[in-house]
Amino acid sequence: MTLVKAGVVVLDCAEPEKLAAFYEELLDGEQTVASANLVQIRGADGFRIAFRRDVNATPPSWPRPENSLQAHVEFMVDDLDAAERRIVSLGGRPIETRDAVGPHEERGYSDPSGHSFTVRLNPPTAPKQG
Repeated sequence: MTLVKAGVVVLDCAEPEKLAAFYEELLDGEQTVASANLVQIRGADGFRIAFRRDVNATPPSWPRPENSLQAHVEFMVDDLDAAERRIVSLGGRPIETRDAVGPHEERGYSDPSGHSFTVRLNPPTAPKQG
């Protein structure tokens, strides 16, 4: 019998309500838990993420080594450019971590509180020709 039925990523931040609103819009989700110190949302595809109040939260500095990566979330998309427009319109910021030359299958961003996440191109489902 499985002991753990489900998990949820929890990000510490100073203002969980504001950060939850960013991810709620990004994931086309809804709040499922809301208390004085925790807000949880469920995205349209069932992905769950929560935000816990920590008045002393320090934004990560990734990719710089000091106070580096504290958590990392990855989202799968079919269109990187459309995802970037949506993220930026909601207050997210691109993180440039590599040479911009050539096509890439992923892009890094930070949310309004500074947590990094990656948007990765869904792999094609059709078999390769040839």
